[in-house]
Amino acid sequence: MSNVIDMLNDKQKEAALHTEGPLLILAGAGSGKTRVITNRIAYMIDECGVNPWNILAITFTNKAAGEMRSRVDDMVGFGADSIWVATFHSTCVRILRRYIDKIGYDTNFTIYDTDDTKAVMKGICKRLKVDTKQMPERAFLSAISHAKDEMITPSDYALDAAGSYGAEQVAKVYAEYEKELKKSNALDFDDLLLKTVELFKAWPDILDSYQERFRYIMVDEYQDTNTVQFEFVKLLAAKYRNICVVGDDDQSIYKFRGANIRNILDFEKVYPDAMVVKLEQNYRSTQNILDAANAVIGNNKGRKDKALWTDKGEGGLIHFRQCDSAYDEAEYVADSIAANKRDGKYDYRDCAILYRTNAQARLLEEKLIFEGIPYDVVGGVNFYARREIKDILAYLKTIDNARDDIAVKRIINVPRRGIGATTINKVQDYANANDISFYDALKKADEIPSIGRSSDKLKPFVNMIQVFRSKLPHITLEELVNDILETTAYIENLEADDKEDEESRIENIEEFINKVVAYEEEQEDEPTLSGFLEEVALVADIDNVNTDSNKVLLMTLHSAKGLEFPHVYLTGLEEGLFPSYMNIVSDDPSELEEERRLCYVGITRAMDELTITSARQRMVRGETQYNAPSRFVKEIPSALFDLKVPGNRIRLSDGNVPVKAKPYAMPAHERNAKARPYIASASKAMAAPSILTGKDIGSSGSLDYGEGDTVRHIKFGEGVVLKIEKGTRDYEVTVDFKGYGVKKMFAGFAKLKKI
Repeated sequence: MSNVIDMLNDKQKEAALHTEGPLLILAGAGSGKTRVITNRIAYMIDECGVNPWNILAITFTNKAAGEMRSRVDDMVGFGADSIWVATFHSTCVRILRRYIDKIGYDTNFTIYDTDDTKAVMKGICKRLKVDTKQMPERAFLSAISHAKDEMITPSDYALDAAGSYGAEQVAKVYAEYEKELKKSNALDFDDLLLKTVELFKAWPDILDSYQERFRYIMVDEYQDTNTVQFEFVKLLAAKYRNICVVGDDDQSIYKFRGANIRNILDFEKVYPDAMVVKLEQNYRSTQNILDAANAVIGNNKGRKDKALWTDKGEGGLIHFRQCDSAYDEAEYVADSIAANKRDGKYDYRDCAILYRTNAQARLLEEKLIFEGIPYDVVGGVNFYARREIKDILAYLKTIDNARDDIAVKRIINVPRRGIGATTINKVQDYANANDISFYDALKKADEIPSIGRSSDKLKPFVNMIQVFRSKLPHITLEELVNDILETTAYIENLEADDKEDEESRIENIEEFINKVVAYEEEQEDEPTLSGFLEEVALVADIDNVNTDSNKVLLMTLHSAKGLEFPHVYLTGLEEGLFPSYMNIVSDDPSELEEERRLCYVGITRAMDELTITSARQRMVRGETQYNAPSRFVKEIPSALFDLKVPGNRIRLSDGNVPVKAKPYAMPAHERNAKARPYIASASKAMAAPSILTGKDIGSSGSLDYGEGDTVRHIKFGEGVVLKIEKGTRDYEVTVDFKGYGVKKMFAGFAKLKKI
């Protein structure tokens, strides 16, 4: 047997040796899935005679793709460069760069980031006179993104929207949004998958060529795939059916991004002949940490049965600290990190602080600063989203694809050229009237009678861009960037306009040039401007996480997936915060199950030590909340904690399955009259993770609205009350919200305001 197989444990070997036909690898947290994938690839090439050219390995992040690429290169050696190891998005971009002209786009299309799509949406809402106070731009973008994930076209959306005002608004905006992107020869991130699937379905011969190319397909993190990603993989694998998917349904935490957990749970329904292998041996954490994770996730019903184990030993007990306030919680965490550093137990880089919401970071940062502890916040301003970097990228995008209206408008007056908003609007009106791009309208400024002498200010800008474009085939990208900076006197203007941040912004520009140089040096083929812009556009926040610097990392639980740390601080484990209030009262049980999976992910980031904290009271949106410890804490067996958790009655049964706890006895201070009515009921429900019922909730008293009235909700916005039913202790209110559909909620929780 091949040496690459000898390196694996029994279950890993079983997965690696199954090379033909559908295969589902259920890989628990820390179970060595990347090793299995890379060794499986090496085995197929070394022992099975598979051509490296015929292998495709898909991941979700550039970081994961880079790690897998490095391992494959080390193991396979000659021929490894023929294997496609890439993210979903970069795989699709590579296909579209070659064939997108078949579906009506130019191959030098621009990829719009979040800021770009917001700018497009803002212009559409203004043009259509949409009231963005009633429905913000981000709500439209979210609805459109979801539609694209589900492969719903604007015309299909319009048909389904008939009769619903909110949905009809979205349909109208969606159609305009697609027109704008098409006119700008631009795709958003959702389009990268959607247009590839569209290409495959419209051109069967192109699909067939890629099916022949990729006879063996492997997909990592399969639990995070959405509907269009599922369809993309299914189409590619349809001919040879050598499809291997690797994932963990217990770590499916991206529903808000469109991830569909049913893709992994129903894999055997789609492929009835699939082999299933469970990887349950964990190489990351101690057994006590794994027992805690198993106990929590065992309360979910929608999952594949598995339990993590390790031969690392039991390890230390889990720390739980219920602090009096969020301020005290932050102080405790900072003191603990400082003490561990002084004692030589952990360095700063060994520690990560995880939280449910970004708002929790402020107090934690303040305390770390006070203690003199160096830290980084993951998910802050992305390097490529900084103003000066966006400006330079806009110049490059305009040079590469002048149809990109968003890029052109960003730089037309950067640095200042005396071109005002009135002139820009008149140029845009001319472009709209003649169905041409904004840049093409600029080139015809002399033909726009309404702008008069302002055309003299537009000509130099157009001429400058044309000169840059003419130089492009003859100079390097580094020379192009330097030429832009010199011609526009960008840095000189920056020094004059922004004295306060001048130094850091110049440093960012220098770092950007470093990136350009690195890109050109790393390219095996001819480096191109389109290729560089593509690489930059596909960078995600997680790819920028630097675990090498000696700093504590602060991040949300969603950002922590895929990472590991010797000591993890899991903060804010309180009812109403984690799980969130909205998911506690949701009519959909899957919402609470996803929160529990998020907790499972947080616990399994810890290698050697886990500290869980909560606060009895916390300020949220200017209001003090009195919170009981999270039900997730109470689902962990008490024997695993170093201190008793208030109200925890859970013990381990012989089968390591948590025994149902007795109801939590709430301390007197949590019965304070100021406490929100849901706190008492939430604490009663902690023992078993069930959805709260009307009798658990405090009465809302008489309502100041009735059926047929228009009301406003803090999250869902405006809606019409369809039905009100009086429960045992509260009213159940059914509301049809614009853009969100029909929701049923308890009046005491909903806090609906009559309009």
